[in-house]
This record gives sequence, C-alpha cells and structure tokens, in this order.
Amino acid sequence: MAGVSSIKEFFIVIGNFLGLNGPLDIFLMLVDISIISFIVYKVIQLVRETRAMQLVKGILFIVVGLKVAQLIGLKTMAYILEGAISLLGFSLIVLFQPELRRGLEKIGNSGFRSFLLFDEDADQLRTTASIEDIVKCCKHFSEEYIGALIVFERNTKIGDVINTGTPMDSLISYELLTNIFTPHAPLHDGAVIIRDNKIKAAACYLPLTENPSLSRELGTRHRAALGITEVSDAIAIVVSEESGKISFAHNGGLTRNLTPDTLRKALYRFLLDKSSAKKVRFLFRKVKEDE
Repeated sequence: MAGVSSIKEFFIVIGNFLGLNGPLDIFLMLVDISIISFIVYKVIQLVRETRAMQLVKGILFIVVGLKVAQLIGLKTMAYILEGAISLLGFSLIVLFQPELRRGLEKIGNSGFRSFLLFDEDADQLRTTASIEDIVKCCKHFSEEYIGALIVFERNTKIGDVINTGTPMDSLISYELLTNIFTPHAPLHDGAVIIRDNKIKAAACYLPLTENPSLSRELGTRHRAALGITEVSDAIAIVVSEESGKISFAHNGGLTRNLTPDTLRKALYRFLLDKSSAKKVRFLFRKVKEDE
C-alpha cells in the first residue's frame, strides 16, 4: 500500500506542477498538445525541401544554444541569444513569406479539408487526378490514332530504363502528355515512365518481350510493354497508332480493346487498391497468336 500511495502522491505533485486540477484539465492538455503537434507537422511539410528548411534548422540551433548557455551559466551568451530570438520573432513573417503564401494558396485552391489531409490521403488524391488525366489522354490518342506508351513503376524499381530516356521529373497533366506524344515531337518515340505520380522520363527504351507466340499485328510498342512487365511488376498502357486500340499490359499478359472506362477501372485497381498486390481480379489474357 505504501508503494501505491507513493505513486499516487507522485502524480499529484506532477499534476499540481502542470496546473492540472482534474480529468478535464488533463483532456484539454492532451487536445492542446495534439493540435500544436499537428500544426508543427504541417509547417514542416510546407518548408521541407525548401530554403526555408535551412532557416528552421538555424533557429533550432539558436534555441538549443540558448538553453545550454542558461544551464552552464554563460550569462552574456544567453543575453545575446535571447536578443537574437526576439529579433527573429519579428522577422519570421518576412523570412517565410514564400512558404506562408504557398500555404495560404494551397488552402484557397484545394480547400481546408485538402490542407488537413495526411500524406497517404494526399497521395491518393494526386493518384486519382493522375489517372483521370491519363485516361483522358488515352481517349484522345485513340480517337486521333496517336501512338503512345506509358509505364507505371510500382514496387520493382526500373531506374536503368529511366536512365535511357530524357529526364523530366514533371507533374502529370493532360497537356504535357499530349505534347510528348504528338507525332514527330522529339519525345514521341519511346515510353513515358511514371514514378510517384510524376513523369520521371520520356522517350525511354524498354526491353522487348521474347515471347515467340505473339500475334503479328502487335507492334513494337506492344512488345515493349510486354517486355517491361515480364521483368518487373510495372504496368503499361499502349495506344496503337494503326488501330487506335487501347491495351493494358501486366505480368507478361495483355488485355486489348479497352474502353476509357475499363482502363480507368484497371488503373484504380492497380494503383489505388492495396489488396490488388495479393490478388488481382481484373482478368488478363495471355497474348496468343490467334489474337
């Protein structure tokens, strides 16, 4: 009983020190900590991979230096660092102006709900938008008989294939894909490789399938699409410039004559449905000579 009493007294002392007078105060403290943690997380997201991140590191270094100076009794150093922090407090708005503007524009353009989404939700939104742009492009290519070959990297990295093309690292858009595959454009021949919702490279060379029983009507794009899906878990979309038919390649198999709606369903299943890695219900026909 003495041990239990000591533990109880310990928590009472901690509660009094933090100014907690009951369960409600504890609940409010937890809510307060959660909100502040979330705000800090979103701020780090905004400044990550920008020059402002270096400023954040500098500010943290000054704060740590101030605490160390106070602990070991360096009064002059602590006084100077306190002054520096006070000046930084007024200049943060100026220093972080680009990031603040970008964050406000993001809230204004995407809505507050989109701003609050975590990385996984935001990635799903970007993937959904990318799928819609690609389906729109393939429909246009099919109607205009424009040849196209688009490959989605998945778990197996295909950096060696990406290195054969022209680096881009661009966001996916209908306009960009249309410009890439416009006949006689510099990047028209070869494949577009998509990684992490970005066009990593265009005009890439893919390994051709070694399947001897392919239909003769299948051209180089179809053979390249099958080749890359035989050596990796990538998926590939082919639009034939002769027939306008849309095809979908996966795991060395090819499904032909897809409609835009069927293509959309396949992309959603492979790129958004996590269970598809275990068992894919979308049926693929192995390419046979009689196709």
